[in-house]
Amino acid sequence: MRAQTARGLEKRDPENIMRVAVIAVGRLKQGPERELADRYFERFDEAGRKLGFRELTVHEIPESRARDTATRMAEEAAAIGAHIPEKSILVALDERGQNLDSTVFARHLGRWRDEGAGHTIFVIGGADGLSPELRRKAKLAIAFGSATWPHQMVRVMLLEQLYRAATILAGHPYHRA
Repeated sequence: MRAQTARGLEKRDPENIMRVAVIAVGRLKQGPERELADRYFERFDEAGRKLGFRELTVHEIPESRARDTATRMAEEAAAIGAHIPEKSILVALDERGQNLDSTVFARHLGRWRDEGAGHTIFVIGGADGLSPELRRKAKLAIAFGSATWPHQMVRVMLLEQLYRAATILAGHPYHRA
């Protein structure tokens, strides 16, 4: 059961808590990308707590050093899979994915939380992309436009969209579309 607060935010049932994770191939080194990623990570963590989102985590997977593409993708997929809890909602960041506007992205996140999904996992592949197996397992594949982006930028954009989704769900004026 939900109760409205004076600010219009809903109090979440403790059972309706969703953990959010980003699993990314490659390391985000110190510098402006890391600073921006950290800023949106902290903003989502603060805003998300009030909305039933808990334990935002980022797992960095080392890039495979295998010589051929198929082996690299398989090794990276195995390392990614080790961080995915059972019954998680898997979202692949893939250039062939859907281009969602921020409001639709927020609706997906809110619906999964409200349906009792314990974990939503966002996966960002390495230079070769994600293995076909991981893409098939994904409930949703999203792209940030038709351009190919470096995985460091995709991580920053994803964290910003997670923060924006939290502000949309909270009715905060950050999103002015």
